[in-house]
Amino acid sequence: MVLLSGCRSRVILLFSLLVFIALFNGSVVEARIRRYKWEVKYEYKSPDCLKKLVITINGQTPGPTIRAQQNDTIIVELTNSLLTENVAIHWHGIRQIGTPWFDGTEGVTQCPILPGTTFKYQFVVDRPGTYLYHAHYGMQREAGLYGSIIVALPEGQSEPFSYDYDRNIILNDWYHKSTYEQAAGLSAVPFQWVGEPQSLLIHGRGKFNCSALTTPSLDPGVCNATNPECSPFRLIVVPGKTYRLRVSSLTALSALSFQIEGHNMTVVEADGHYVEPFVVQNLFIYSGETYSVLVKADQDPTRNYWITSNVVSRERKTPAGLANFVYYPNHPSRSPPTTPPIPPAWNNTAPRIAQSKAIKARQGFIHTPPQLSDRVIVLLNTQNEINGRRHWSVNNVSFTLPHTPYLIALKHNLLHSFNQTPPPDGYDFKNYDIFIQQPNPNATSSNGIYRLAFNSVVDIILQNANSMVLKNSETHPWHLHGHDFWVLGYGEGKWDMFKDPKNYNLVNPIMKNTVPVHPYGWTALRFKADNPGAWAFHCHIESHFYMGMGVVFAEGIEKVGTNLGDVLVNVEKVTFWANNLIKRKWGDDDVPEGVPGETFEAAAEEEGQAAN
Repeated sequence: MVLLSGCRSRVILLFSLLVFIALFNGSVVEARIRRYKWEVKYEYKSPDCLKKLVITINGQTPGPTIRAQQNDTIIVELTNSLLTENVAIHWHGIRQIGTPWFDGTEGVTQCPILPGTTFKYQFVVDRPGTYLYHAHYGMQREAGLYGSIIVALPEGQSEPFSYDYDRNIILNDWYHKSTYEQAAGLSAVPFQWVGEPQSLLIHGRGKFNCSALTTPSLDPGVCNATNPECSPFRLIVVPGKTYRLRVSSLTALSALSFQIEGHNMTVVEADGHYVEPFVVQNLFIYSGETYSVLVKADQDPTRNYWITSNVVSRERKTPAGLANFVYYPNHPSRSPPTTPPIPPAWNNTAPRIAQSKAIKARQGFIHTPPQLSDRVIVLLNTQNEINGRRHWSVNNVSFTLPHTPYLIALKHNLLHSFNQTPPPDGYDFKNYDIFIQQPNPNATSSNGIYRLAFNSVVDIILQNANSMVLKNSETHPWHLHGHDFWVLGYGEGKWDMFKDPKNYNLVNPIMKNTVPVHPYGWTALRFKADNPGAWAFHCHIESHFYMGMGVVFAEGIEKVGTNLGDVLVNVEKVTFWANNLIKRKWGDDDVPEGVPGETFEAAAEEEGQAAN
């Protein structure tokens, strides 16, 4: 009796913890567990009519859309069937509060998933909004391994705007060379740039001009313009209805302008946060960003309209991405009677900066930032050379990943695993000229990290400069893992530490997880280091991060694995044992059928230790 009484008390304790988890994340009734089983493998696909090997999830690219409600638990069992490649998947925009080991960043929070093995990701989606997932190993994202996460409000709650239908569109650019070929060129001496993408995809579909192939293929079907895989994406709408379009970008390189011919778009959400509504005809969107726009089908319903994406911020050498906005009951394959609309000039930065500044938090949903910060880190983005190899660097340091993931090394005090010298908090503000082509032969590489005081408020200033190309400064979209940040302001030229902070927006700044820094300009961010873990902060352009454009922040490592995170990892096991108690009627002298008392006690003991 003593043994079983102790067992019962432990299981009751564990069940109480389970209830606490449900209450912590929302009501017991609303929170659900949503399970997915994914197989990642290479398959031949023709997204833009040219057949090549792409990475698929269950045969799909883009991969399956994860749909959930706020506070649901997502469980993804991922089997790596790539045979010769590792893999890791990042849940872009999901903060992983209490579950930093499931952020999916190889080298930062986890070891990669080896070929032939299965790894289970488990995390809570704690906020409604539009998010993404994508590969975070090498440059696999641009090989097709990506998809959407859509998190709805709990039942009975409503958005601060109304619409009739909810639709999802992912924008991408597409290269014909494999990521291995691209990586080899980026690491070569002399440097070989990846060049501009061959196509722009709208929800996984594009149209490459097969006649433009310079090297004839032995297989006449390698580029087939009639392949249904590359037929245009079609968004079918009912006249008079309002649509919420969740528009996301996972481009490898390109900043884009997104447009629906003849229709205005009202921006209402950015990276999971409600925006004070404003109307655009062209939505400028950068890799890693997500937006919700409201579009009313209020034009002539007897015809269809173009949906377009076009490159901005780089010389436009890639043809427009084209899709059809189809008014029901028009035939879906009926082309619009017009030519696609003319996009904004690729090198006109003014409207792009204006849109960035127009994004404010919606009234009634403002999260007021702390008025002061504890620390300011200025990150100068430059292009450099190290031993003849081209790199991107931050404050003259090019980032490299260690062999042991930071989260493991920090948690287990394996300090020999990475450089203990932190990167600099700034650069030579007085003497560095951001407008000229610097020789930049003197950069260094390091895997050192920034250690942040837990719960401290940190300002990040992203400062753009000239690259190693004459009169060239690029747009860099920066993404922060594990946090949302307040966007305090944008500016042109060099950030002034004395003047510019006086003009920060501390009243209604939008919170985001990805933000652009415009050519020869700066962007100011503020976030609270309140999420225990090790978190990447990097340029979301694949080749730029590969070449060293990133940093890592560590905070509250001593708290990792000592609180709710451990319980969340074991929620399934706790549920199993709790259900055995609930479903079976047994007394002190009874043992659940088929489970020896000693085994049941040992299992409960194990679960109790894991949850403490």
